[in-house]
Amino acid sequence: MCAEKLAKAQTIDLRRKFIGPSCKIFFSDDPIKMVRARGQYMFDEKGQRYLDCINNVAHVGHCHPDVVSAGAQQMEMLNTNSRFLHDNLVLYAQRLQATLPPQLSVFYFVNSGSEANDLALRLARQYSGCQGIITLDNAYHGHVTSLIEISPYKLHHLAHAPLNPFVHVAPSPDVYRGKYKNDHPNPAKAYADEVRDIIRRVQSEGGKIAAFIAESLQSCGGQVIPPAGYFQQVAEHVRKAGGLFIADEVQVGFGRVGSHFWAFQLQGDDFVPDIVTMGKPIGNGHPMSCVVTTREVAEAFMSSGNEYFNTFGGNPVSCAIGLAVLDVIAKEDLQGKALRVGGYLTSLLEKQKEKHPLIGDIRGRGLFVGVELVRDRSKLTPATAEAQEVIYRLKEQRVLLSADGPHRNVLKFKPPLCFSTDDADFVVDKMDAILTEIETATGLTTANILNGGSG
Repeated sequence: MCAEKLAKAQTIDLRRKFIGPSCKIFFSDDPIKMVRARGQYMFDEKGQRYLDCINNVAHVGHCHPDVVSAGAQQMEMLNTNSRFLHDNLVLYAQRLQATLPPQLSVFYFVNSGSEANDLALRLARQYSGCQGIITLDNAYHGHVTSLIEISPYKLHHLAHAPLNPFVHVAPSPDVYRGKYKNDHPNPAKAYADEVRDIIRRVQSEGGKIAAFIAESLQSCGGQVIPPAGYFQQVAEHVRKAGGLFIADEVQVGFGRVGSHFWAFQLQGDDFVPDIVTMGKPIGNGHPMSCVVTTREVAEAFMSSGNEYFNTFGGNPVSCAIGLAVLDVIAKEDLQGKALRVGGYLTSLLEKQKEKHPLIGDIRGRGLFVGVELVRDRSKLTPATAEAQEVIYRLKEQRVLLSADGPHRNVLKFKPPLCFSTDDADFVVDKMDAILTEIETATGLTTANILNGGSG
């Protein structure tokens, strides 16, 4: 067999080895450079498999065959500028609306979470007639200029970047490390009162507030779960001042929290945001996003006379993919799985907390879980270096995890929703061994837990 035919034969063999029936991959002339992903796993150029614990974009699993097929089939029929009407747009909006409170009935389809949040600010500012925005400390809402301005998570790292005078920062409602902790008699009210006080200060200086924006669960800020009742009270203060409440679901929506389809619903049935933004999981890796609002807000936006148009937002292929994602979530009960597997993962981690003094806090909902590492539980000294060591060591053992938060000491779990209890066992066993080695090397012992610190 000549060298060229031999190379082709080897390529075919490798394709058979690396491609499962439900996976599409990138093909290279060099068979060693082929990479793929499927379900909760990713594969490197050598075919080594990694358990993906962080990819909240591949919401229903990498390369899900139903999603891939829906996009390919629609691409074969039609994809076009969104000025041409197509049934998929209406069908998808109807399917999304069925998951939301009835007040949220107007949909703007765009292409990324950043684009969605930027449009949300435009809606709020047109509705209110002013510019002022209240955001949370450590928040991240996107990479465009308007969003960097309201993202302290990014601003903290920019030298000589003054806060825009229209932007006001409220404390993150973190009941573990924040200003008002779990032992406070009413942390929800205390954090909401901070927003109220900002509004009063702004008004006393002659200013106004267009909106309060927050992730329904703060992700980059350290997997922060706001106390129940916080959003309702904040919304009351903001609306009384003529502003709107924007719930950013870009990282936490579409059933990830398990008990509810949207994370803002964790606050209770009596809470309805004025605007909801979506992205990342909406297309399972396909670039699409959405802004949903009330008819009142949409009509105020239209009254400006500045017509909104998006060339690609809501195109037939994107909507076909969005419909397929919703179908898979329902067909495979991925919201229920997030609840069950997330609860199992949290229980495993809680047991590790009893064993490892480095673990200060376990928090989360469904398959959105944070593990905060500290060197001293009484002083809450961030174990930043230790957290980085954990994620590097896990990667060496083919587990992908990340660390975030203002101190980069919170291990973040946001896996595809096909993540299983076996996966949870696997990664927690790896973490257990790594934490044991780190604690042995640094002299931390279980006695520190009983003493409340590192002594």
